[in-house]
Amino acid sequence: MFKRILLLLACVGVGNASAATITVSAAASLKEVFQEIGQKFEQAHQGHKIDFNFGGSGSLLQQIRHGAPVDVFASADLANMQAANEGGFLQNNRQTNFVKNELVFIVPAASKLKLETLNDLQSDEVKRIAIGNPSSVPAGRYTETALKKAGLDNALKEKTVFTQNVRQALEYVANANVEAGFVYGTDAKILADKVKVVFNVDLDKPVIYPIAVIKDSKEPALAQQFVNYVLSEESRVVFDKYGFARP
Repeated sequence: MFKRILLLLACVGVGNASAATITVSAAASLKEVFQEIGQKFEQAHQGHKIDFNFGGSGSLLQQIRHGAPVDVFASADLANMQAANEGGFLQNNRQTNFVKNELVFIVPAASKLKLETLNDLQSDEVKRIAIGNPSSVPAGRYTETALKKAGLDNALKEKTVFTQNVRQALEYVANANVEAGFVYGTDAKILADKVKVVFNVDLDKPVIYPIAVIKDSKEPALAQQFVNYVLSEESRVVFDKYGFARP
């Protein structure tokens, strides 16, 4: 009996030693879909855990630059991933585009404002517009580019309320703290009862999300397994449910 107990304890010790945790830094707009995919991944890889760190893609890149222990990086734009690659942070300089999104203009669900184009944002009725900070939030940079193209960036400067990430912009609109805002289509879908999409914003470049394993990952094999799972058809079903399109 004593020998059996020792054997059992030894097996438990081996199991704990082989279990690993990886940190996945991902764009804020991926929160719900990645949490569901992460749960499915953990169920398929018993003992292993995923710690998610969600935020503006630019801020996440800065954390990586400053030595944050990150295993996988998923950005809401190609620019930040390219910067990560140029900085030598990606394993084998490899990245994969995995989903596509749309930039949309939203207002609170109860809003009575008649807004049909970007030019309508100049109306005196629109006093505050939530936009992700372009310096660190891809959605904000996409928005800034669209407003500049329309010749409205200076005209709307005093109305702009910068947010730390795209989800904060969504919350501001959902809580009617601002009259309007710019988020991704998938964000608006999550709070469809609190915000309504007025129109999709035309962009010169599509909103593409890339993912990569970080070179200094302490668990590169598990990190690559997670990336592979994100790219799998099983995960594709989850992305479809949340409104993400194929790149």
